[in-house]
Order: sequence, then structure tokens, then C-alpha cells
Amino acid sequence: MAELHFFTGTMDSGKSTLALQTNHNHAARGLVGRIFTTLDRAGESILSSRLGLTHSAVEVTPELDFWRYVVDALTRGERIDYLVCDEAQFYAAEQVNQLAKVVDELQIDVFAFGILTDFRTDLFPGSRRLVELADRMNVLQVEALCWCGKRATHNARTEDGVMVVEGEVIVVGDVEDAVATPGHPPEVAYEVLCRQHHRRRLTAARARAVSLAPEPLPFGL
Repeated sequence: MAELHFFTGTMDSGKSTLALQTNHNHAARGLVGRIFTTLDRAGESILSSRLGLTHSAVEVTPELDFWRYVVDALTRGERIDYLVCDEAQFYAAEQVNQLAKVVDELQIDVFAFGILTDFRTDLFPGSRRLVELADRMNVLQVEALCWCGKRATHNARTEDGVMVVEGEVIVVGDVEDAVATPGHPPEVAYEVLCRQHHRRRLTAARARAVSLAPEPLPFGL
């Protein structure tokens, strides 16, 4: 029986790498699949991992109907044994419903990969629906680490190096240092943090700045 699988973890936990590996393993056994992604850091219609691996993909736009896409392909005589869906947190809830219908009605396996929560610690709509509908939910075993060495559980957004907790939910960036440029829009980057340091808004850059700050003078001097 086909199943809807949801693989989740923070940024830097290897979701896209696993998506590529999943496709490779199935294709190596003679199965034919389709790869989908959206807003990938490498650009449109590309699934990429931070290890440097890439694969062409179908770009998921708000207008894409997964059910219609698969039915049309099958009607044309094309073969589809499975779907690999990366960046699934950005999918609309209705698109996740369509993926579930593909599994149930067409007996095609779907492997979805995505982040659970946004930089505000709120569930993404796509991820929320996947949690509600998935036959299997898998938390990735490769743990991303906070700068302090503890397991990272939250995704933080920085603008010009300063952590923010308000703003547009979807802003493309990467887990790398952002450099401020005077007169230009703020540089957006992301960083994974443990819950404690996300609550305190203590990013790696801020922690370094605090550690380099001069010691306070003794009281009374």
C-alpha cells in the first residue's frame, strides 16, 4: 500500500540530502518518480543540498494542483511510481490534501520533506497539514547543532546580523553570515538555535560580541 511520508527537522539537518538520496534509491531499482520543490536556495526548479548535490525539479507554485499534474501525466501514458516533495512547509494545505489523494486513489508513494516551524516558532501551514495527514512522520536523526553545542530545535532569522521575530513568513535566505550593506535592504540569513538561545535571541554573532565585550569595572570605582 502506498503511503504519505513526512520527514522533518530544522534547517541544516539534511532534509534535501535525504530527498535526493530517496530519489536515487528508488530510481536505482527501476522506479520512475517526479521531484518537486519550491523556493530552493539554488534557484527555480532545482532541488539542492548544502553538500553540493543538485537535481532538476518541478517548481511548486501556488497554482500547482498535484492531483491534476499526476492524473494528466498518467493519462498521457507516462509512468509515475513515487513523488519526492522538498520544501513542503511552503505548500498550501490544499496541496497537501492533493498529495494525500494521490496516495489513496492512485497508490503512488509520496515522500515529503520540510521544516515544522517558522522563525517565530509557529507551524507552517503545509507542515501542519502534513502532520495531520501523514501515514508516517519521521524526525531526522542527523541533529543540527546550536552554536552552544546543544541540539538545535528552532530556526532563527537574522537581518543584518540581528535576530528578528516579526515580518513576512516566507523570505528566502540561507544559514550563513549576512553582511550589512549601507543603503541596501537588510541581508536576510537563518541560523539554527536551541530553544533557550532562541528565546533569548542569542545568536552566534551576538554571543561572540558579548564574550569580547570588556569586563565591567569593579563596583565603586
